Amino acid sequence: MQVGSVTTPFGRRPMTLAMVASQVMAQETGPERSVDKWKLYRALCEARRRLGVTDRALAVMNALLSFYPKNELSADNGLVVFPSNAQLSLRAHGMPEQTLRRHLAALIEAGLLSRKDSANGKRYARRDRTGTIDEAFGFSLAPLLACADDIERLADEVVAERLRIHRLRERLTICSRDLSKLINIALEEGVPGDWATIRLRYSALLADLPRKPAATVLTATLAEIETLREEATKQLKMQINRQKISGNASQNERHIQNTDLNSILESEPSNEKQQNESFVVERQGRREPIKAFPLSMVLSACPDIAMYGPGGSVSSWRDLMSAAVVVRSMLDVSPSAYQQACGILGPENAAAVMACILERGGQINSAGGYLRDLTRKAEKGEFSLGPMLMALMRANAPGDRKAG
Repeated sequence: MQVGSVTTPFGRRPMTLAMVASQVMAQETGPERSVDKWKLYRALCEARRRLGVTDRALAVMNALLSFYPKNELSADNGLVVFPSNAQLSLRAHGMPEQTLRRHLAALIEAGLLSRKDSANGKRYARRDRTGTIDEAFGFSLAPLLACADDIERLADEVVAERLRIHRLRERLTICSRDLSKLINIALEEGVPGDWATIRLRYSALLADLPRKPAATVLTATLAEIETLREEATKQLKMQINRQKISGNASQNERHIQNTDLNSILESEPSNEKQQNESFVVERQGRREPIKAFPLSMVLSACPDIAMYGPGGSVSSWRDLMSAAVVVRSMLDVSPSAYQQACGILGPENAAAVMACILERGGQINSAGGYLRDLTRKAEKGEFSLGPMLMALMRANAPGDRKAG
């Protein structure tokens, strides 16, 4: 049975005030108090980080509990287990004795276990004539029983926090998917708005997330992305309303061909064969072929453009043109300058030129002025995209540029 005094460890083992407090709290536990040892152990596993207990220390606690003969921890049944180091090591999956002693000390320091050492430091039980244990020396599980309510409360908090984080991650995933697709729709449809800034803010929020974010971090990030989603949705709704209002008035105008040079835009090639063929634009009443270069050649010469494509990659001419719109806004190229380039060069080549300007960003003071100058030269037949692409391909060749 339990004695009412505080016990001290055998030999040179130190005694701390925390150990005294642990024993005092254990003695204050009523004799009627009992708890399922394995249910309590599962709660201890859940709350281990809050209690500062390692997985290896939990393995030792599991082994100690296996030596307790009853399923219910109770003072009436005695709370001292007294296995030898060899027996304890076997049930702790062969843990070396030195490691075993270290983790036993950690459990005692955490207030989950206490020593009840005999006069010579040996672990054993003294029995009466009927075979009933009269007194035992070893490790007392009384502190574990005394802390049962706190352990279960901490375990409930951990489970609730994990569920909260799981739900926040779910909401963040859905919100991120919505925002990403709304941005892509806006860029593909040419919806007015500063979509490049929205995309950059969105990318920065995701980049700042740690690998295992806390609930507070997830909540703050989710709130900001939800705000961006609302902003994007609002701008798209405004565009839809504008289309509804102007729909009847512009119905016939859609069939009138605008021959102004600044508004001539060619559609995206429908297959790889068409991408490699020449396309034709109308210029001052005559038709002149302008060569469209392969997409693979453009990406080889200008790899930096890929990160501005939908989802951070470029796999088609449509992706390249979407990325070019983002880069145009980022480099402060006016919509009119880019539209004029599309009219003279064609949308594919204009997007390729924007990719080249991005690649040479450090060497160009004014991207908008540079694009207008190239457009004027192309209109006079004095500019060809081919040499620019070849020069960048040589600059990006192994040995000339480090791999990103």
